[in-house]
Amino acid sequence: MNTLLTFSLPLLFSSLVWSGYLEYDQDVLIPDDWNHGGRVDPTDQLELTFALTQQNSDLLESILGLVSDPDSGLYGKYLTLDEVSSLVRPSKLTQKVVYHWLQSHGITNCLTVHTQDFLQCSMTAAVAEKLLPGSNFHRYTRDGHSVVRSSAPYSVHDDVHEHLDFVGGLHRLPPKGQDLSQASSHREMKQSEAGVHLGVTPAILRARYNLTAADVGTAQNNSQAVAQFLEQYYSPADLAEFMGMYGRSFQHLSQVDRVVGTQGEGKAGIEASLDVEYIMSTGANISTWVFTNPGRHESQEPFLQWMFLLSNMSDLPWVHTISYGDDEDGLSTAYMMRINTEFMKAGVRGISLLFASGDSGAGCRHLGKENSFRPSFPCFSPYVTTVGGTSFKNPFKVTYEVTDYISGGGFSNVFKMPDYQASAVDGYLKTVAATLPPQAYFNISGRAYPDLAALSDNYWVVINKVPVPWVSGTSASTPVVGGMLSLINDQRLLQGLPVLGFLNPRLYKLKGKAMFDVTEGCHLSCLDEQVQGKGFCAAPSWDPVTGWGTPNYPELLAALLAE
Repeated sequence: MNTLLTFSLPLLFSSLVWSGYLEYDQDVLIPDDWNHGGRVDPTDQLELTFALTQQNSDLLESILGLVSDPDSGLYGKYLTLDEVSSLVRPSKLTQKVVYHWLQSHGITNCLTVHTQDFLQCSMTAAVAEKLLPGSNFHRYTRDGHSVVRSSAPYSVHDDVHEHLDFVGGLHRLPPKGQDLSQASSHREMKQSEAGVHLGVTPAILRARYNLTAADVGTAQNNSQAVAQFLEQYYSPADLAEFMGMYGRSFQHLSQVDRVVGTQGEGKAGIEASLDVEYIMSTGANISTWVFTNPGRHESQEPFLQWMFLLSNMSDLPWVHTISYGDDEDGLSTAYMMRINTEFMKAGVRGISLLFASGDSGAGCRHLGKENSFRPSFPCFSPYVTTVGGTSFKNPFKVTYEVTDYISGGGFSNVFKMPDYQASAVDGYLKTVAATLPPQAYFNISGRAYPDLAALSDNYWVVINKVPVPWVSGTSASTPVVGGMLSLINDQRLLQGLPVLGFLNPRLYKLKGKAMFDVTEGCHLSCLDEQVQGKGFCAAPSWDPVTGWGTPNYPELLAALLAE
């Protein structure tokens, strides 16, 4: 429901008293790779997103726990978008106060969503800076991409503070896409010296994870999606070429069924191509959507645009895979908490959200003379399933897997450890107690990630009609796992069972059953005297590098079909 709101309410604020910073801990520094283009003109139009305070978030969390727990009588009894809206819709007071505040500044051109907890409003830069004292809008460019952001923190009127979670479009910058081919170039050189490596293709994945030619989708009411937030796009011609080359041994689709949003211009991007080609070759013959959200306006946040869409569409694919992340310490707590609630809203509807765990291992944050590991958001949200990465032990054969040293993993400093994983994580911490990194580097009680993994090393991708080798990253492993979950959803739907929804409570109750355990290797971290570049290491059962390991598809299918 993209409803246009026009306000004709009396002015509420006559005395202007400003103090409240909604995002007091948001990093407002502009990274060096963005070039300053100067102050925006006061008459330039901006589009800002207002996240209105929701109701019943605790109840929402409780319902998600019940519909996601296979031991609950409410397992799989998901809510509709209308039911979610009735649950979380902001109070009439919140809506009235926020609408009055906006109208008092002459802002009347706003869109809302079905759940009425977001407003997206157009206004001039001059009005925005008056509405949000402290804000200061400038234009920045990188790689030909232009954005408008504030170089200083914003505040809101005291009377509005408790009715808003945050305002989007002021601070967070679009993520920089990893150059996946460059990230893998050192591997290419290392392995080409030893001989020819054919690399990972759909056939290799099917062989490793025991998928047969019969493991393709047939249910009419099943679908899957990938979400893009970069200035790039997938090419339908490349997808058809990829399937022609690598999909001959199994039934498949060669076209995306629906594109939501506007694809970027220019050449097809490696990341976009990778996501689409591998979710559609693993989750073969299943209807696939692409959400492409570069941001329709310079002041929009692409990831927030996707969240806006999820709150506005009653008919959505069951599985979404997302290769996106930001450093935890660069985001405000208020923003992360609200996005976490958005994930819960998706979960109670039966939607599975899979996020790549990132390609920086444990990460590293430099704090003066001290360092600490650097978790990535949103992959450490307790309400998404996070996918790490592995490599073949023997790079020339389909062998058992070891950790991919880039595989993101660790412990959140913001979200506490959820109950569903407490026993598994405690087991890991006890098993490797003698070799753990110093506890000053990580939050031992935080949400631990990833939850599971798949191969993330040396993929073949068709881009601009050319097969490209040596593409690596958890951007590869995530759509592969997503495709397998879509196949399992397919079988559940054919048997009249509900889709998997939020997977983690059920995944952790399996305790590694139906998974190939990964027990060798460590991932990277801070290059300092204390840890010397080594983060966490794999171990039997769950670990913060590969989670529970990689899927043995037929066994996982059987386990997740059992009621």
